[in-house]
Amino acid sequence: MQTVVLDVGETITRDDRYWHAWADWLGTPRHTLSALVGAVVAQGRDNADALRLARPGIDIAAEYHAREAAGHGEAVDEADLYDDVRPALSELRKLGVRVVIAGNQTSRVGELLRDLDLPADLIVTSGDWGVAKPQPEFFERVLEVARAVPEATLYVGDHPANDIFPAKAAGLRTAHIRRGPWGRLWADDPDVKAAADWRIDSLTQLTSIIAG
Repeated sequence: MQTVVLDVGETITRDDRYWHAWADWLGTPRHTLSALVGAVVAQGRDNADALRLARPGIDIAAEYHAREAAGHGEAVDEADLYDDVRPALSELRKLGVRVVIAGNQTSRVGELLRDLDLPADLIVTSGDWGVAKPQPEFFERVLEVARAVPEATLYVGDHPANDIFPAKAAGLRTAHIRRGPWGRLWADDPDVKAAADWRIDSLTQLTSIIAG
């Protein structure tokens, strides 16, 4: 592998703060929104449907901008990172691997991630590119920034429909990380097992994959 590309939510960051902030903004108990997220995940629906269930008729884009205007916008800091992120990415770079972070986030989240000075060669989001997973165009952009052929590029993510299946269809190698609601729910799914070249529980396992 010459390049490792990592998803963001539930791959390098926990989504707890994201959902807690939405619950507080909507005036919904946090445990209620968490349960709704779990329900839509189990049904294979878009996780934004949890917000639509919490507030029927919600205009998510308008509420997002209202949150920003009220000073309750998106936030990402060191506490949101999984503990294995910095050591794993540092080891990959020591091995001479190009490290890219590319996920379905806003441009603002991209800025916040870049401010963390992570050991990555590039951090980019769907908001920066104007195209989101699972669209094939997103993975075309991934290959452009990977600077490696598809079979030498490994995409790491937790969500089968957004990460593993479309990355595989684009010719990339894939690693399914079994954490977060999506990663755990589909951890033993036969289709995910078939599509994932590797199945991991920690990013530190990537070092042995590359070295081996």
